[in-house]
Amino acid sequence: MKYLSSYFTFATAVALLFSFNLSSADSDEKFVECLYNYPHITNSISNAVHTRTNSSYSSVLDVSIQNRRFLNITSKPQVIVTPLDVSHIQATIICAQRHGLQIRTRSGGHDYEGLSYVAGVPFVILDLITLRGIEVDVENSTAWVEAGATIGELYYRISQKSRTLGFPAGECPPVGVGGHFSGGGYGYMMRKYGLAADHVIDAKIVDVNGNLLDKETMGEDLFWAIRGGGGASFGVIVAWKIKLVPVPSTVTVFQVARTLEENATEIIHKWQRVANKFNESITMKANMVRVNSSKSGNPTVEAQFISLYLGRVDELIPMMQKIFPELGLVREECTEMSWIESILWKAGFANGEPTDVLLNRTQLIGLLFFKAKSDYVRDPIPDDGLEGLWPFFYEDEAKDAYIQFTPYGGRMDEISESETPFAHRSGYIFHIQYGVYWEEKGDEAAQRYMNWIRRVYKYMKPYVSESPRAAYMNYRDLDIGVNNNGYTSFSQASIWGFKYFGNNFNRLAQVKTRVDPRNFFRNEQSIPPLISNGGANRPSWVPL
Repeated sequence: MKYLSSYFTFATAVALLFSFNLSSADSDEKFVECLYNYPHITNSISNAVHTRTNSSYSSVLDVSIQNRRFLNITSKPQVIVTPLDVSHIQATIICAQRHGLQIRTRSGGHDYEGLSYVAGVPFVILDLITLRGIEVDVENSTAWVEAGATIGELYYRISQKSRTLGFPAGECPPVGVGGHFSGGGYGYMMRKYGLAADHVIDAKIVDVNGNLLDKETMGEDLFWAIRGGGGASFGVIVAWKIKLVPVPSTVTVFQVARTLEENATEIIHKWQRVANKFNESITMKANMVRVNSSKSGNPTVEAQFISLYLGRVDELIPMMQKIFPELGLVREECTEMSWIESILWKAGFANGEPTDVLLNRTQLIGLLFFKAKSDYVRDPIPDDGLEGLWPFFYEDEAKDAYIQFTPYGGRMDEISESETPFAHRSGYIFHIQYGVYWEEKGDEAAQRYMNWIRRVYKYMKPYVSESPRAAYMNYRDLDIGVNNNGYTSFSQASIWGFKYFGNNFNRLAQVKTRVDPRNFFRNEQSIPPLISNGGANRPSWVPL
């Protein structure tokens, strides 16, 4: 594969680049000229460059946008580069530094705050959509996955080679592996195997100097940082080598719903006390939404218990009857299928849908406006806390809202919080994701829906983790702190840094200081170097 090619020395490249007039205006034209004149391009870059005057620009920009909040905003890139190989990435990094442009790297476009394709300063998008090769090695239970691939593509390619190998990542197939793995990446096998990042065994990354590094050449600290600390703060990740995990030929799934009138509050109360103690082969989420009651026709809250069991139904039912009889699960509510079929089931595809539907990179539902937030819970929420939560679902803004509880325990309790930057391990019983969708256009509508989720988040403060109030980096939330693209100090960034990474934030900043001291790779919530530097937009190899 292309990312396995060796990197070259950049002395010649630097000399040629800086033979241009350094006082030239930092424009997209000069940036493109720099790309075209970049030495050692292994494939023609012309087809990979999309400027605002190209007919391809809008379609390339919009194809991966997953949140309508960012579809028609004015903050758009000067240029989009869709690299065909590593040399195109290297050229983009060097030329962007020379011409004062930031880089945003996009693999799937699912960043909740659009940071992979939106910036308030002149910037370039490195869209890795063409770098999506996947090589599965069944004999060694490994795979190389280029960063532009989606988890759906990865699941499909694994299933084509083996019925008894899988990978513990998320449930939304169009999510790009570049961001998903680098932020942690959890799914329905997390209690058995941990996170996607826990199974990364090698990686290829292009650093601020344009060097292509692997695990050995990047060093232990950088390899640690990109497995849960977010790759975009440290460079451009080109590919991951991952360790696949065994899965049984038959798994069991179910989705059981209970409304408030059917004792949902009491069932959730018990779920909080047992879900993290289940057999590690069971992951059962609790998803709260608003529905119309089948009896009265009036709005009510429904708790949906959605589960994957890595085994057969005859094993599952006795365990559920013993540990969680309040749910009243019966055999008829369960379905046996293959692991790859369970991926389609969890993503909402119809029964019998061919597995190659996972190769579809576009959104599964119509493009909507969206806002999300997250929390972690150490102790069960008392009944009165749950009772106070339900009235939020009766408000108009909650018709397409959800609150999802995801249990921890199992393997998540066994991995040290410092093993990777993802610190939310032992001591947490479940994770919360809050989300709200809407179709109405306009700032007024957006504020109403976002105010709704912010009020829910405020209400939940007494019931969730504190000091810090933890959050999941892959559910990016700019409400908890923004650096506005400036050279933010370590103390300023700690507002969100300790929420996302706990005590690992200090070590992440140390790694950043070593590999990108001038803070070229940055966004509104990136890892800062420990010391601020006034050399804005200068490559690290250019003297001040």
